[in-house]
Amino acid sequence: MINTIAKLGAFNVWANETLLRRLDSSVAAGKEAPQPALRIFSHVINAQAIWIARLSGTASPLKVWQEHDLAGLHHWHEQTSQRFAELCANADDTELNRHIQYSNSQGDAFDSQVSDILTHCVVHASYHRGQVATKMREAGLEPVNSDFITYCREQSGQVVPQL
Repeated sequence: MINTIAKLGAFNVWANETLLRRLDSSVAAGKEAPQPALRIFSHVINAQAIWIARLSGTASPLKVWQEHDLAGLHHWHEQTSQRFAELCANADDTELNRHIQYSNSQGDAFDSQVSDILTHCVVHASYHRGQVATKMREAGLEPVNSDFITYCREQSGQVVPQL
C-alpha cells in the first residue's frame, strides 16, 4: 500500500529545498532575492511551524506572516520541513483520524482531523510556492519547477535534479 501522506511530506521537503537552492544560486550569481518572494516563502515555512505546534499541543515559535531573510528561511526550513515530513511518515490510522482543536491567527476556534491538516499543509505550501515562482519571474529570476510530478520523476531517476 502506498502511503500518500508520507510521500507528500517527503515531497514538501524536496520542494522547499529545491526552492531554497534556486534562491541561493540566484544570490550567488549576484542577483538579489526578491523581497516579495521571501515574504511569501516565509509564510510557507511559518505555516509549517504553526501546524506542527498545533499538532503537538505546543506554542509556535513563529507568526503567520513573520518575515525571514534567506538565512532565516534556511534555519526555519531545517527546523520544520523534516519534522513535518516525519509527522506525515509516522502517522498511523489512529493519528490520521485524530481530531485536534485549535484557534487560527484570527482567534477563531476549529476542530480538524489530522489527515486533513497534513494534506492541507502540503497543498497550502504548493499554492504559495507557485506565488513565489511568479515573484521570482517578475524580478527577472528563473523560478524552479516544484511540481509534485517533477519530484516523482527525480526520485525515480527519470530526470536530473534541478540546480
